[in-house]
Amino acid sequence: MKKSLKTQKKFLFVSKWGESLDLAYTTSLEDNSVKMYIEDKSSREIGFGFVKKVNDWKKHIDWADIIIFDYTGFGKICSELKALGKPVIGGTEYTDMLELDRNFGQDQLKKHKIKTLPYYEFNNFKDAIHFVQSRPDSYVIKPSGETQDLKQLLFVGNDDKGEDVIRILKAYEKSWGNNFGNFQLQKKVKGVEISVAAFFNGNQFIYPINVTFEHKKLFPKELGVSTGEMGTSMFWTTDSPVFEATLKKFESTLAKNNFTGHIDINCIVNGNGIYPLEFTSRFGYPQICIQRAGIIEPIGELLYKIATGLNFKMQVKKGFQVGTLIVVPPFPYDDKKTFQLFSKDAVIVFKKKMTEGIHPMHLKMINDEWLITGSIGAALLITGTGLTMKDAQRMMNNRISNIIVNNCYYRTDIGDRWHEDSDKLWSWGLL
Repeated sequence: MKKSLKTQKKFLFVSKWGESLDLAYTTSLEDNSVKMYIEDKSSREIGFGFVKKVNDWKKHIDWADIIIFDYTGFGKICSELKALGKPVIGGTEYTDMLELDRNFGQDQLKKHKIKTLPYYEFNNFKDAIHFVQSRPDSYVIKPSGETQDLKQLLFVGNDDKGEDVIRILKAYEKSWGNNFGNFQLQKKVKGVEISVAAFFNGNQFIYPINVTFEHKKLFPKELGVSTGEMGTSMFWTTDSPVFEATLKKFESTLAKNNFTGHIDINCIVNGNGIYPLEFTSRFGYPQICIQRAGIIEPIGELLYKIATGLNFKMQVKKGFQVGTLIVVPPFPYDDKKTFQLFSKDAVIVFKKKMTEGIHPMHLKMINDEWLITGSIGAALLITGTGLTMKDAQRMMNNRISNIIVNNCYYRTDIGDRWHEDSDKLWSWGLL
């Protein structure tokens, strides 16, 4: 672990579900003082033994040199703390809305003169079903607000007449009734799914920026339910046509809102153009772990520089980074009975001692043993890096072979799409 030669700092991590454990733990290994608070009660065992846990983060505001919020919804609090002079990594009310209110996000894209796909908002399933029946096409069902945190509810239709979307809408109507909230139907287009992401220091983007290819389905070859992210391949670059056409156009708006943190925009691109889909105005999970594998400088120092408005060039590895999530039942569902039966306190076994490329997710540490905790079964994120995608995959797979996790499952094809996707992106002038 590379340690900073500068003065060590006090970091307070305010987490919704414990997703920032890897960041907090790594920051502590860099000889910083770290405290972590987790809002969700069923997730509060996460991080025990890795970092110091606290029950009320507000009592530690004065103690902290920097406060890091790892999810959306804290925007108002972040702005209030910044107004008091406290360095903060986190959202603003504006960036919270970009992610949580899909309509607002789409309207902001239009306001910044960025081309968007047609979308339609609904607050009940009957109207949505009638819409698809009257305008048959392939659509994507996108929950809005808090419901969108349940990633398995997002559904990408494949039928040109929308019959699969109608079946899913009827199933949701039966199981959710009127408690689903607002949702969108967005016209589906074919192409390469690509995300561009960057850190922002309150005034400008920090370079290089990150180009990401998410693998969202549970099983290889894009089978199964959507999970949010089962694994990702990525690289860092100072020049991206997709970034210039999307996120870069928000630079002055983000500066006006004094945003300090990480922001990502997911797009579908093809020979006809770039179509932004949605914002993630916070760290992505497990995206940030894979990004960390490619960042050379100490992560704590990096976050502090961003929070205090410094303009600098990040030190990153050349080539590619890949990562895959190792999970256990009931992932991706929140089923406490199944978790207790199959996965609670299961031990992570390492055949040989290994530290690089191993990122704890929903774990606790007792007597130096890593045990699975939480409620959904996200155990580890394993990463690899290399000058080529194949090199990065090889390193990741070697590390996975050194680990034993009972009842685990994971994607074995992270990065395989790169060969075909890169050819398409080059031909479209987007790399």
